[in-house]
Amino acid sequence: MLALEQSKTPAIAVRGLAKTFGAGETRVEALRGIDLEVPRGQFVAVMGPSGSGKSTLLHLIGGLDRPTTGSVQIGGNDCDNLDDDALALVRRRQIGFVFQTFNLLDVLTALENVALPLVIDGATQAAANERALAAMHAVGIEHRASHRPTELSGGEQQRVAVARALVTEPLVLLADEPTGNLDTAHGDQVMQLLRQLVDERGQTIFMVTHDPSHAVAADRLILLRDGMMVDERQLARDGEARRALLAQGVAPR
Repeated sequence: MLALEQSKTPAIAVRGLAKTFGAGETRVEALRGIDLEVPRGQFVAVMGPSGSGKSTLLHLIGGLDRPTTGSVQIGGNDCDNLDDDALALVRRRQIGFVFQTFNLLDVLTALENVALPLVIDGATQAAANERALAAMHAVGIEHRASHRPTELSGGEQQRVAVARALVTEPLVLLADEPTGNLDTAHGDQVMQLLRQLVDERGQTIFMVTHDPSHAVAADRLILLRDGMMVDERQLARDGEARRALLAQGVAPR
């Protein structure tokens, strides 16, 4: 019964989320009252012009920053009243992050980079390596386990970064412009990988992107402007419908 109740609890729920930076003449309202739920196993893409609040929203959901007002829940757990140590534990165990910059440590091998979150969380190196290899296998990069980041292509580095985000088996995967540093071919491969994680593993993904051709790989598209949600669309599963939506111009003006 508990498992059934948990499965019905949204992976992400935000209420009245607002974030203000600065004061007086320099005051900026980055987000203004966002209400949003993301069911488990859904792939959500967020688009909007520069300064619309996309990355701010992702950072608040991920506990990398605190809201000015409003609430954030991850898997039904209220993050607002947690102290810094407890919030760090939620980030470490329930949330995986993939950024535009791969943020891999050059002094470590790919395997060691992927295993690092588990080691930090107290796992033995042997246990961490075993789980890291499984995560690397899931994203098709285990054959590069012994290579350092400088020996990998950009697409390979991002696959390692995705494996590192998945190694803790997080409830939510947050991706901030995950293809921003990749060429078209490697970017498309990363998007296919993210889609595969949703379809085959039921992974919840919340992704910020500026690329309409990548946004339409999601199940749902949210458009932000001036810190507010201005549009929301459910995206069809079949490729023809996605291409038709892309032809309409999903990128906000």
